[in-house]
Amino acid sequence: MYIISASLVAINVNKDSSQRNKRHLTMLSALTAIIVHALLVIHSYNVHQIIANDFFSMLSLIFFVISLLFIISAINQPIDTLAMLIFPFSAIAVLLNTNNVAPLAPSVNVDENLQIHIILSVLSYSLLTVAAFQAIFLSFQEKQLHNRKTSRLISCLPPMQLMEALLFRVIFLGLLLLTFALTSGFIYLDDIFAQHLVHKTILSILAWILFTTLLCGRHFLGWRGQKAVKWTYGGYFALMLAYFGSKFVLQLVLNQS
Repeated sequence: MYIISASLVAINVNKDSSQRNKRHLTMLSALTAIIVHALLVIHSYNVHQIIANDFFSMLSLIFFVISLLFIISAINQPIDTLAMLIFPFSAIAVLLNTNNVAPLAPSVNVDENLQIHIILSVLSYSLLTVAAFQAIFLSFQEKQLHNRKTSRLISCLPPMQLMEALLFRVIFLGLLLLTFALTSGFIYLDDIFAQHLVHKTILSILAWILFTTLLCGRHFLGWRGQKAVKWTYGGYFALMLAYFGSKFVLQLVLNQS
């Protein structure tokens, strides 16, 4: 259903505006996908009795939150085109997690406070992933307009001013949640700079610094366009390494839980 929704958006992009289908089929397939995805996430929680913290479960959970945020935003914002980028990744995340249903034997006791930290981390990462997707489209949009070439994809995107405003709004909310996630980590984790967490902590703090610098540059120096896009990429790359780099190495390369 994610793929169908993304395909319908792609078909509409390739049609003239007078021939484009109504949004209801796209929204219906997207809502169906998100509902089924929610059921899978709930099933995973029932099996593990905690928020599953392995690589593929977290990947699926994060893209569920991203898809949900997108569909809520699409109700009153003309951002349907972003579905072509977001929904295929959501579909891949679901497929990769299909057989990952065996109960976990966690190496640490995941209490309620730690689960709050995990939820805040997931929400912040999800919002900043949406910002990274928006930055990709904004970069493409600006380059097309700069070269005085307007493709059908560009014509379907919201105005560049709106895309930029949405980008900074999402970054602000994601940074706010990242601040809460880091704060909760310092409060609830016994040693946030322990050997297995130090790289994640340092990279998360680096991402926080980069996104904070971007917002300050936007407010005080008027940063926008490609400069804003590059800082978004830098902050997101650091955050991606923090969230998934360590999990990938420990779980899939070194085969450690």
